[in-house]
Amino acid sequence: MLDALNKQDRLQLMRFVCSFAWADLEIADEEREFVVKMVIRLGLDDEEQDQVAKWLEVPPPADDLDPADIPKEHRQLFLDAAKAMIMSDGNVEDVEAENLIILDQLLR
Repeated sequence: MLDALNKQDRLQLMRFVCSFAWADLEIADEEREFVVKMVIRLGLDDEEQDQVAKWLEVPPPADDLDPADIPKEHRQLFLDAAKAMIMSDGNVEDVEAENLIILDQLLR
């Protein structure tokens, strides 16, 4: 299913994944590992990888995270990736769970 994403969609997915990594205001090692695995699975090029690395240093701007911009055919994928991100460190904080619920509601 990841192979159905174009370059813009891949970056948008990683933008959301990184924003969920920042939900509790810190990025655990396991979350970084999850992002690296996603980057590999998506086959991101060097420029895209550099952008993702920047989002791990500074969260993506909130203005760049409009759920309405997620293509309908990819919404479940985005939800699944966000859920996998918040579960990747084995500790789901309340704010992470709340953000996932909100994203789910906005995408329906």
